[in-house]
Amino acid sequence: MIARILQSLTGIRDEERRTALLSFAFFFFVLAGYYILRPLREDMGVAGGVRNLPWLYLANLLTMLALAPIFGAVATRFPRRVFIPSVYRFVMATLIAFYAVVHFAPESWDVSLGRFFYVWISVLNMWIVSLFWAVMADVWGLDGGKRLFGFIAMGGTVGAIVGSSLTTTLVDVIGRMNLVLVSVVFFEFAVRCVSTLAHRLDLAPLSGRAEKRGGLMSGITATVRSPYLLGIAVFLALYSLSSTFLYFAKANIVADESSNRITRTILFANIDLVTNIATLLLQLLVAGRLMPRIGVGRTLLILPVVTALGFTALGLYPLFPVLVVFEALRRALNYAIARPARETLFTVVTRDEKYKAKSFIDTFVYRGGDMLGATGFGALTGAGVGLAGVAFTAVPIAALWGGIGLALGAALRRRATVPTD
Repeated sequence: MIARILQSLTGIRDEERRTALLSFAFFFFVLAGYYILRPLREDMGVAGGVRNLPWLYLANLLTMLALAPIFGAVATRFPRRVFIPSVYRFVMATLIAFYAVVHFAPESWDVSLGRFFYVWISVLNMWIVSLFWAVMADVWGLDGGKRLFGFIAMGGTVGAIVGSSLTTTLVDVIGRMNLVLVSVVFFEFAVRCVSTLAHRLDLAPLSGRAEKRGGLMSGITATVRSPYLLGIAVFLALYSLSSTFLYFAKANIVADESSNRITRTILFANIDLVTNIATLLLQLLVAGRLMPRIGVGRTLLILPVVTALGFTALGLYPLFPVLVVFEALRRALNYAIARPARETLFTVVTRDEKYKAKSFIDTFVYRGGDMLGATGFGALTGAGVGLAGVAFTAVPIAALWGGIGLALGAALRRRATVPTD
């Protein structure tokens, strides 16, 4: 009965069921681990002063710049069945190290350590989610991606709900920093899932002379040389820029709502919880059927349209309830519909591009959009433009973003008939 329900909702075929459920579980554990940490990260960012957030965004970008060549070198030299679990184990090791430092550091280090944690979690989130979707593009291809990426993304949504709920429930019981160790346990289960999936991956390291130069340069080269990849990069940068505008609006409003750190942590966790419940409903009722019916391009257009409408509403009514509804709906649409559609774009590129250009786009370009958004928000507010004015500025950005999404959908249809490897 469960198999029939899954097949009717998602289109999973009998021979795909085990791999699809493993993919679902993999993303569940990745996002459960991250969403335990996310409210802590948000609180630490606000605790260091909202005015300092643009500097933290710059630190995110510079850290990405420093780590990208290392990531590329490791990806080139090791088989993916070794490389991919090793990335997640590295994440776990850094979290355990941070937990130990916090316990032995003097209280005067609290703000500085919080800023480091904010930057590091922001960076690690980019790597672990990008790597997950690269594996999915490798495993499923275009047809499987259209049918199943919505279902697989649902695993991440359930994980995010569990992670947010655990933070809300446990933060008063075990303390804020002990939640870091809980997240490590979830990442370990993610490693077990990806190790089981390894039989579906090409076991050889990534190859090719151009790629031997490392992650950042080969990723830049591949992206700039391909109009298709460059379009994806611009699409993601505009999404990131609009997200940063909304994030800074939220940080300012939440900072005004409460100065208590436990209260702020619970508030951020509850926003995440509402968002992820809305995401799950969309994934169950809409996502699996939408992309095959209307196509990837029109699916990519949905989020920019909602973003333009949401910023218009926030410009007219820059209030906390409006912000919560807008952010929850926007993030739900992103996770349930836009993100699976965007990841489907990578099913028609080469394997090297999936792990090199995709990594560059998902990390450095994304954080570049963050930095551009942070700089723009600071410049606008510094010039005396209020939250309403910033919101109205984001509307034409969303219109451009939607147009690029339509163009990418058309390019995907053309590339789908051309072999990629």
